[in-house]
Amino acid sequence: MLGIGCNGGMSASPATKGLTYRDAGVNIDAGDEVVDLIQPVLKRTHSSRVLGRHGAFAGMFQLDFSKKSMRRNYKRPVLVACTDGVGTKVLMAAERRVYDSVGIDCVAMNVNDLIVQGAEPLFFLDYLGLSKLQPAETSAMITGVARGCEIAGCALLGGECAEMPDIYKPGDFDIAGFCVGVVEYDNIIDATRVKKNDVIIGLESSGVHSNGYTLVRRIVRDAGLDLNAKYADLGERTLCEILLEPTRIYAKSIVKLVESFRKKKSISGMAHITGGGLPGNVCRALPKNLDAVIEKASWTPPAIFPFLQQCGGVEEAEMFRVFNMGIGYTIIARPKYAQSMMKKLKRSGENPSIIGFVEKGSGEVRMK
Repeated sequence: MLGIGCNGGMSASPATKGLTYRDAGVNIDAGDEVVDLIQPVLKRTHSSRVLGRHGAFAGMFQLDFSKKSMRRNYKRPVLVACTDGVGTKVLMAAERRVYDSVGIDCVAMNVNDLIVQGAEPLFFLDYLGLSKLQPAETSAMITGVARGCEIAGCALLGGECAEMPDIYKPGDFDIAGFCVGVVEYDNIIDATRVKKNDVIIGLESSGVHSNGYTLVRRIVRDAGLDLNAKYADLGERTLCEILLEPTRIYAKSIVKLVESFRKKKSISGMAHITGGGLPGNVCRALPKNLDAVIEKASWTPPAIFPFLQQCGGVEEAEMFRVFNMGIGYTIIARPKYAQSMMKKLKRSGENPSIIGFVEKGSGEVRMK
């Protein structure tokens, strides 16, 4: 007997084997394999504050811990949360089949935002959407996320891998993250702290980081650049290796710095330099009556930036508006403590420099 098809018309005789989820493009077994592969790397990011078991429906994190050596003793804790992705850098990573570095990028884009308020990153969740779940490639992406969490000092508490062949083209994927941290209410860093004559300390970026890749890819295409090539102006690494260098994670350095200078309240503002560059991000740390003056001659941008500028015919103002130009994070500080802060940052592995100062104005950033 003929049945009624899903389109409302007459259907053909049923096949001898029923339609499966795998036939439709989703492989549950591959997903289970990924879960098994990533379990050890997740556990490396966990401390005694992580509760529950692997594979639960949600992760749990204890804000305080009972052992005396682990107590945080928050009197008025404020939770801080943010979410971000890696942007079109994933297209270059997918094209070159490089999967681990974008996981680090994903963590960096979140935790570097979170620490600006003076918060300590606590835990991280990731979301991965892709066309086809390949266990080795997918676990490499999540291993990158776990590595980023280790660098940042936060727990990878869980995540989601969504295999969606109807949305993503073969080989395409996207990755996003969600981070939660905590800060004592009295230690929140905001623009009200900033004063005239404060100095601006810049921390080096590791390169382009994870912003401006739509322009980067356009320059590569229009200039006919070879991602596999080594260019004399860029040193011994290929162009692809330089452009896929993971975003630098500043979390541990900044958390240590904030704790060291907490009582003095000598850190008056911070900014993560992402899309919009220095002009579009340092202004977010300023009150309405003060300006930041950034002295461009105070540091030398990495070679990749003049290389992209020349190959793309991009004006300097546009370069500073799109890219970090070699400064990935800034700290606004009282002049009295600037040198001691820089010594502390150097001990944490950073290479800081004073790149500007604060003066009367209207909440803007002026490149000098």
